[in-house]
Amino acid sequence: MVWQRPDGRQSYELRPISFYPGFTHYAAGSVLAKCGDTQVLCTATVAEGVPKFLAGTGKGWLTAEYRMLPSATQQRQERELLKLSGRTQEIQRLIGRSLRAALDFEALGERTLTVDADVLQADAGTRTTAITGGFVALCHAISQLLQQGVIKRSPLRGQIAAVSVGLLQGEPFLDLNYIEDVTASVDFNVVMNQHLEIIEVQGTAESGSFSRSQLNQLLDFSEKGIQQLLIAQREAVPGWETLFVGN
Repeated sequence: MVWQRPDGRQSYELRPISFYPGFTHYAAGSVLAKCGDTQVLCTATVAEGVPKFLAGTGKGWLTAEYRMLPSATQQRQERELLKLSGRTQEIQRLIGRSLRAALDFEALGERTLTVDADVLQADAGTRTTAITGGFVALCHAISQLLQQGVIKRSPLRGQIAAVSVGLLQGEPFLDLNYIEDVTASVDFNVVMNQHLEIIEVQGTAESGSFSRSQLNQLLDFSEKGIQQLLIAQREAVPGWETLFVGN
């Protein structure tokens, strides 16, 4: 029996994706990223100076923070105040690693970019939406630095997007919502750049195992989804051609 998607999508289809740049006023870059019913507010701020291990090198840094609002899920979650959960720490490290792959830190200079991802509403895929939306916020922050003359050339050398895939009843599906995420026997998060080269793959069999051919199918579905996300990102960044120095 083939899994029937609750929202009627084909197995290879993304949920509707949209970006609303300039969602907040004070951050150098901000965007509300919506992926189906998942909504993540992504902001990018800039501070002079870098962590001690980079001081005096002339290179910049990027770090990320991730939080989920108490009412983002069906049942209220307690705020993480004094101690972050292991899940939160893992996700924000993933966001930071992913977005650092997009930057030339020498061009940034000794400055620190902080990308904050705050989940307003969760229907699975919050970490992948945070990465994809966080990249758009990062682009807007870099654009502001260039316009203000803070930096002379764009440090943006790569484009980064992420998507979830999984196996349901033995078949691959792209961009899982919550019902699918909790039902999937295999669940993956895949991060790629503009060349569809892999930045990171997080995946596990929740029950049983999966074959090499199924893994290949999941990666093929990931490529299809990320190609669409890359297009949507570029459309959300004015002056993309002048901002992006990659190839």
